[in-house]
Amino acid sequence: NNMIATCICMAAPKMSMGKPTADRLPCNTTSFQKKSRSKLVSIPGTRPSIQNGQLIVSTGVTSLDYVIGGGLAVGTLLLIEEDRYDSYSRMLLKYFLAEGVVCGHELYVASALDHPNDILQELPAPILDDIASPKTVEDQAKSCDPESQDAMKIAWRYQHLPKVQTALASSSRFGHYYDVSKTMDPEICQAARCHGFYLPEHSTAVTSPTTYSSLLNNLQEVIHREGFDGSVPQTKSRNILRIGLHSLGSALWGDDLCCRENPSHGHALTTFLYGLRAMLRSSLSVAVVTVPSHLIQNRALMGNITRLCDTAIALESFRGSERETNPLYKDYHGNPHTHTSCPCVCVFVCLCVWRLVC
Repeated sequence: NNMIATCICMAAPKMSMGKPTADRLPCNTTSFQKKSRSKLVSIPGTRPSIQNGQLIVSTGVTSLDYVIGGGLAVGTLLLIEEDRYDSYSRMLLKYFLAEGVVCGHELYVASALDHPNDILQELPAPILDDIASPKTVEDQAKSCDPESQDAMKIAWRYQHLPKVQTALASSSRFGHYYDVSKTMDPEICQAARCHGFYLPEHSTAVTSPTTYSSLLNNLQEVIHREGFDGSVPQTKSRNILRIGLHSLGSALWGDDLCCRENPSHGHALTTFLYGLRAMLRSSLSVAVVTVPSHLIQNRALMGNITRLCDTAIALESFRGSERETNPLYKDYHGNPHTHTSCPCVCVFVCLCVWRLVC
């Protein structure tokens, strides 16, 4: 019995009766901890997608954003198949770049025809809402004037229309509207940070493998130097790089895709797109590429180009066709076809996009 009592005393925990409760060691009853919600990357002009939470940016055309699922995902590539006169595809590219200027994103513009600075000078002017300012004594006196009240009665229906602003008051909003009849204020364009690639200044041998290699190397250098790939910390807050590549695959880039059915450098453009897509996946950047698909004779090759892009849109212009004089299409100038949306949804919405663009 004495041995059993001794074992019980040894097994019992030692209690310090004289010590206060605060001096005792804390006892955790469970090892589970509350999981904190991860913080999303906050970059102006971006928002998480409601479908998968991926960071997206606006194309500059709100209706087009709706068609492709809310916007362009960061790290993806949008292909625009040019119309016959390269007027509307060029306009969509300007919308994309203008949206980047309004949101404060950095730009990268590459062209073989026009200098990137000339393209920036042709960007459309943003339409932003007015900032509510307090009324002065003179304004209140004018509002009490019966003549001014009569004037407001005449123009009451115009008071809620948006006006073109030079100050970017609504830069934090996702998606903006633009006035094609006016160009952006030069001060706003100069404030934007832009990297340009003008082919006559970078390449002496005009062959597609050489030009595309020079373009890819220059773009990779910019992404690495500015820290968009995460290898070098960005000096300021995190930002997005918008890449606009105009009319790839044309003869201006030294490519013979538009001249022969069996081009000598048929894989030069596809190799470039493959490398570009891999580069975008590992950086805070998004790209829009225009290609004259109506001039490319090898349709199988054009299909490979389309499949290498995340989203592809073909622009069909009504100019010079029977639909131009058809009363059914009198309010429209063309019809875009997208390869990523449901056809039953795309028929009506795309017409609205085309009307907005024009």
